[in-house]
Amino acid sequence: MASVKRRRSIADINVVPYIDVMLVLLIIFMVTAPLLKQGVDVDLPTAPANPLDSNSPEPIIISVDRNGLMYLSIAPDPEAQIDANALVKQVKSALQQDPKRPVMVRGDADGPYQSVVTTLVLLQQADVGSVGLVTDPEETR
Repeated sequence: MASVKRRRSIADINVVPYIDVMLVLLIIFMVTAPLLKQGVDVDLPTAPANPLDSNSPEPIIISVDRNGLMYLSIAPDPEAQIDANALVKQVKSALQQDPKRPVMVRGDADGPYQSVVTTLVLLQQADVGSVGLVTDPEETR
């Protein structure tokens, strides 16, 4: 019996491994896509939180008290309450001068969560790319 050599054609390529890889990639993209960018990036510190690098510029700190009132560390009077429009304008202006300046939010532990969320939305309007949340170290509690 003489062996007959058959030419390989495209129909002979096994595509099952390629389909498996594509399905895995599809699942990875479906899971990670919603996590990529949803508003302001919030870098949640772990407890105990690490301090800021001493070589970084002075941070912009927005404090939110238990009544939901906001205070801005770079305002002309840091002890005075600031409204939403002034907060957005001043933070945007400060970041245009120094884009690498960190932005931190100090929210009162007993205050409503909605106040912190509102502050984060205002920072998003000010084109802040990343926000850190200030916490107390565990030892002081």
